[in-house]
Amino acid sequence: MLGGVGDVFVISTREDTNRFEKLLGNGENLDMSIKYAVQDPPDGISQAFIIGESFTGDDQCMLILGDNLFFGNELQAYLVRALKNVKGATIFGYPVNYPERYGVVEYDKQDRVISIEEKPTKPKSRYSVTGLYIYNNRVIEITKNITPSKRGELEITSLNNSYLESNSLHLEVFGRGMTWLDARTPSSLMEAAEFVKVIQNRQGLIVSSPEEMAWRNGWIGDDQLIRLSLLYGNSDYRNYPGSLVIGFNEL
Repeated sequence: MLGGVGDVFVISTREDTNRFEKLLGNGENLDMSIKYAVQDPPDGISQAFIIGESFTGDDQCMLILGDNLFFGNELQAYLVRALKNVKGATIFGYPVNYPERYGVVEYDKQDRVISIEEKPTKPKSRYSVTGLYIYNNRVIEITKNITPSKRGELEITSLNNSYLESNSLHLEVFGRGMTWLDARTPSSLMEAAEFVKVIQNRQGLIVSSPEEMAWRNGWIGDDQLIRLSLLYGNSDYRNYPGSLVIGFNEL
């Protein structure tokens, strides 16, 4: 949403898809379109583009993994800049302590990608490829021609390497002011929750409020923002969206 993306396709397990749909709805209240699909069996991250082929149509697309959290004042600028690259793909690099646990990107002084390796024993850099990717429409055709890995999956690293081989893979390196958290384990999920808690308690602003982002994008007006806040009953969140209009007009 920060990048101006209003058409969303949520892909999850058979058990969880209905939960996401109950939580998010069809996006109509936010002047968005949210659709859903089940990935069964789960045959790799890149399979998302085959599942979503009819949804994507002729457009470029952005893929974000559901267990990733991104935060920073420059995030919107990174996204808007990357979405202007319609001739290839864009990946985002981030420095990590233990790169051998991630997909690692090696790049030169001009931020040109040299190589990408998945969980290498001897990483060529300390920069991980995050779970955020932007692709032009060729991604569907390329994915269909990827050879499944030994574990039978269409790997995202294989997809990115296909773009790299055609000299059409762009890298954006997140600076020190950006935060990327990969919440795929119980401990990392707790770290992400604590990070969000600290930011929200300190600033009084909600991290990733769909209603706020739709409002700031101009997709909904003040009246609709207040109406949506009333849907949350007596929860603490109820007071937040409307307060942006009533009490914090300067924000």
